[in-house]
This record gives sequence, structure tokens and C-alpha cells, in this order.
Amino acid sequence: MKQPADLLVTNAGQLCTVAGHGGRPAAGPAQGEAGVVERGAVAAYQGKVVAAGPEAEVLASVEPEPDAVRIDAAGRLVTPGLVDAHTHLCFAGWRAEEFGLRIRGAAYLDILKAGGGILQTVRATRAASEDELVAGLIERLEEILLLGTTTVEIKSGYGLALGAEVKQLQAVRRAAAAAVQDVVPTFLGAHAVPPEFQGRGREYAMMVAQAMVPAIASAGLAEYVDVFCEDGVFGLEETRRILEAARRFGLGVKVHADEVVHLGGARLAAELEAVSADHLVVTPPEDWEALRAAGTIAVLLPATSFFLMKEKHAPARGLIEAGVPVALATDYNPGTQPGGSLPLVMSIACLTLRMTPAETLVAVTLNAAHAIGRGERVGSLEPGKEADLVVWNCPTLDHLPYRMGVRLADTVVKRGRVVVRGGRRVTDSGGVTG
Repeated sequence: MKQPADLLVTNAGQLCTVAGHGGRPAAGPAQGEAGVVERGAVAAYQGKVVAAGPEAEVLASVEPEPDAVRIDAAGRLVTPGLVDAHTHLCFAGWRAEEFGLRIRGAAYLDILKAGGGILQTVRATRAASEDELVAGLIERLEEILLLGTTTVEIKSGYGLALGAEVKQLQAVRRAAAAAVQDVVPTFLGAHAVPPEFQGRGREYAMMVAQAMVPAIASAGLAEYVDVFCEDGVFGLEETRRILEAARRFGLGVKVHADEVVHLGGARLAAELEAVSADHLVVTPPEDWEALRAAGTIAVLLPATSFFLMKEKHAPARGLIEAGVPVALATDYNPGTQPGGSLPLVMSIACLTLRMTPAETLVAVTLNAAHAIGRGERVGSLEPGKEADLVVWNCPTLDHLPYRMGVRLADTVVKRGRVVVRGGRRVTDSGGVTG
């Protein structure tokens, strides 16, 4: 018996399903298996994929309803909706002045110690109302939707006090209710030591672990807890204390690790079975096996290293060859990577990390979904998963990172509903804006 379909995408010049990984993130050689199908099609019903593959097989297996939405991909590339597994979208104020400072040689930690960097954003975010934060979030979520992002993680971390962190996470919850995307909230109260605790970082970390984590967990405001484990910020002892508290309260754990100095954050992430360890610019080979054995996903942020004009980049090739599943994310934030284009991140990953186009696609779909606990729902086009997909204005996967900086998303579908058409936002009435 044929399955009903209320959405049918046909005539894909190339369809990348990213399917066939057995419900797990892709690692090792499988990192480059994007499920490429020439002349492909996708069918969905009530927001879920019912068939994806060669067009003839899909058409033979489904019965489109009379009012089914039909999309002619016209020989273009079709992929799963993109998943951004690491962002700091909830903030007030930009930090454009730091751009010039860095060009003239100022280092990130120097800017932070001088009261700039994260602490500047903390001041602006603390001063902003919740309504102002919601408005900024919705604007940025709409921005990245037009770039093909259908699922996104959003961290707090610009409050650095319980009330201000709660305000951020409440803003994330409200924006998520209004947004098209699925939003995964993460508590990052240990993003920096706040001004009022300067010189007392250990005391602040204790407060995060003993007071803030329980309050955030009891309010149901976050799914994960993250810590910036870095020299001059939070060391291994403070990071462990906070993340162990998170686990006691039933929250998942993540770690900003080894971005500037190798403190052992990646190995700690593996020990605590964190879902992801992020950045990993200076993670040495002896820590790769620990990540692989723990099943911790390496979330690499190459656009940040590029924006900061770093000569050293995350060891993507070594991690992949060691069998560690690699995801890519934007790190969208107002200071060190002020942009939300995952296709641009794919381009930078190809050029600086020597990842292949197929590896980067897997990294911003399936593996990114697993890095935020959504691997069973999104990240690939296979029966039972949400019908999140993008039709790109290019014929093959190779074109997506090759056309660096060009906005190529033509049609975006979220849970079987067309939300972007012709590169413009579809309104509830069916019209387009922008």
C-alpha cells in the first residue's frame, strides 16, 4: 500500500539524504558519506519524511494528496535543513570596535582583561530588557533561517548573575515559541568571571554550581550546561564542579575546551561523557582517543579562528581519522564571530581544516543534530524524521561551499511546511516578505 504524502519534492539534480548511519553520528570514513542520490525526491506527510531517495522509487511508494504541496527542485541540490550546534544568539549590543583592535594586534584575552570582550556584552545584556532581547533574537533567527538553518542551539552567558541569566533564558524560550526553528537552550553561566567577582573566580564557580545550576534546572530553562574551560577563565576544577552539578540535576553537559590554551578540557569532557567538546583548536592527539571512546562529538568553530586571524586551526583531519564524530557550528556572537551562515562555515572548514564538502555537510546536519540531542529527529532525510530540508540555488553539493559567501538557499521547509520560497520569507498568509 502506498503511503500518503502532503509534500513532494521532485527533480533534485542531487539529493543528499545524509541517511544510513544507524541512528548514530557519523565518524571516521562515514563522516564523508552524505547519502548522495542523483535525480532524487523527498516525500513527507504531516511534517515527517515518508520517503527519500531516487525519484522513481519515491514516486512509486507514495500517493500524494490532492492538495499536496509540490516543489520542483529544477535540477538543484536538496539537503536536510542545517543544524547550528553552538551559538550565542541572545545578546545586546555589538562589538565592532574590537575588529580594528584585533587587526592592530590585540589578543582576545588581552581585550577581555581590559574589560572588553565578553564583559562588554555582559554590561549591555544586563541593561537590556527581556523584550529587547526577544526582539533581537527573533531578528537573528529570521536571518539564519534565510541561510538554511532549521535547528539551532542558543546559549546564555552574557548575564553572569542568576537574575540576568534567567532573563536571557526566558528570552530564548519566548523567541523559540515565536520562531520557525527548533531551539535548544544551554545555560552558560560560566562564560566569564563577572566584574563583581574579579579575583574570586573560584567563588563565582561555586555559586554557579551550588545556586545557579539548581535554579535553572528547577525552572526548566535549559537542556544543557556549558563551561568556558580556558586559561584565565575557568580551570579544570571549577569546570568539573559545575558540570557534575549539572549532571546531578539531570542536565546534559558541554565544554568550551582548548580554544587558546590546552588545559585538558577535552579530556575532561570525555571523562564526564559530555555530549560535545567545542572549539578544540589546540587539543593534542593524545586526547582524541578519549573523545572517541566517550562518544563525545567534536564541535569545531572554524569561522571563529578565521575571524580572529589565528594561524592554528582545529585538527579536523586528525579527529576524523581517529574516529571522532565532527560537527561544525557558527559560534554566532557579537565579538569573535558575528555571523550565522553555516554554508560560509562549510567553506572555511574546507579551506582551513581540509574537510571535504561531504564531510562538512554531515558536520552541519546529522552530527550537529546529535551534538544537541536532536539526532533522532533531525539532521537527515529518512522516514520518521522531521521534514526539514533546503533546496539550494546550485546543482551539486560541491557548489555549496565552493560558492563562498553567496546566499544560495532558495526554498526552506520546516516540518513539512514551506517557510522560505525564492530566498524570501513566506508569511502565514502564504505571501513572501523581504
